[in-house]
Amino acid sequence: MTVLAPHLSAFLREHLPHERQASRHTCATYAYSFQLLVCFAARRLNVKPCNLEIEQLDASLVLAFLKHIESERGNSARTRNTRLAAVNSFFRFLEYRLPSCLDQSRRIHAIPMKKTDEALLGYLLHLAFAAGLRVSELINLRLDHLDGLACSSIHVMGKGRRERVLPLWKETTTALKAWLAIRPRDGSPEVFLNAAGHAMTRSGFEYILAKHVVVAAQDQSSIAKKRVTPHVLRHSCAMHTLQATGDVRKVSLWLGHASLQSTEIYLRADPTEKLEALAAVAPLSLQRGRFRASDKLVAMLKAATGAKKLC
Repeated sequence: MTVLAPHLSAFLREHLPHERQASRHTCATYAYSFQLLVCFAARRLNVKPCNLEIEQLDASLVLAFLKHIESERGNSARTRNTRLAAVNSFFRFLEYRLPSCLDQSRRIHAIPMKKTDEALLGYLLHLAFAAGLRVSELINLRLDHLDGLACSSIHVMGKGRRERVLPLWKETTTALKAWLAIRPRDGSPEVFLNAAGHAMTRSGFEYILAKHVVVAAQDQSSIAKKRVTPHVLRHSCAMHTLQATGDVRKVSLWLGHASLQSTEIYLRADPTEKLEALAAVAPLSLQRGRFRASDKLVAMLKAATGAKKLC
């Protein structure tokens, strides 16, 4: 066995999970990437995988490997970039442990990533929030559930095989049409597909959401303190619908609840109902509203502020 094996083992078992704090999903993806690369290199060089040398994994072989997984394995550009990212990460790891491969590493780093469409992420989360869908309803949504080319509504099969038809916002319709325009024509009949062209799974949706929560937390730090799950998107839709309509029955119909009892949780979370209850029993001389300072009071406060500054 050559030095490739111990270095690769240290990279996958120590560096990624412990030093880089990579997730199990990332570690598994990188390990599979190298399984494909090593097997390809062994066949191409006519050697056993355990006899491969690090020097043999040069830029030309990596390019051949990337071309192989796209043309023969049918991988998308996104998957191709994931495999290249794994190789780049490994050679950055080697630069400090094996300086002799520095030039080889730089040549591999020079291999460009392919441009990919980032459309699915935005469209997927947009529809999940706007329609208030459960994850199971979203990933099982098929092309024949759409309202033809107009995409103005969707037919949803919910829990207990309860069906409902939901009209979509104009923005959601526009986003959905844009996704369908670039969606692969071949593959499963579901609306949202993964990189392999198959129906998206629940774990795949959770992975996408978690990745975007991290990005959103960079602009809104409060998000980092919250546990954002796929069902939170559904709850958010319910609260917005309740605040817009003031009718819990409409919320129940929109979400596909079997009874109003399931929807009452949103009444307890929304202070609007409590304020209306207070207004109903308040004296007639009192009206609900916000305090607005008179012009004279504001002028006096401004003057006091100015006087304080002069002191």
